[in-house]
Amino acid sequence: MSFLKKLFGLGSGASNAAGSDDGASASGPAQEIEGFSVTATPYENNGRWQLCGVIAKEINGERKEHRFIRADTFATREEAEAMVFFKARQMIGQLGERVLTSG
Repeated sequence: MSFLKKLFGLGSGASNAAGSDDGASASGPAQEIEGFSVTATPYENNGRWQLCGVIAKEINGERKEHRFIRADTFATREEAEAMVFFKARQMIGQLGERVLTSG
């Protein structure tokens, strides 16, 4: 299965960037950070947990979001989730709403 299929949840593998195909919820724990909704969505990759999350905010009645994956991996899901919120705080602090724009 290609990396992009795993990334966007298009494959039938045991896990992908959106979550597990075993019927578990695709969304993980969420926090509000400076008016943004941040959801941790780490996924298991070769026995480690890959840092993955979503930053979202409603702007002018439209939901905008930025999905991010980092190379960082962790031994536990909880460690990966904690780091998602740390990284999101960094991105929001540095970019503000620009984190939601493509380019």
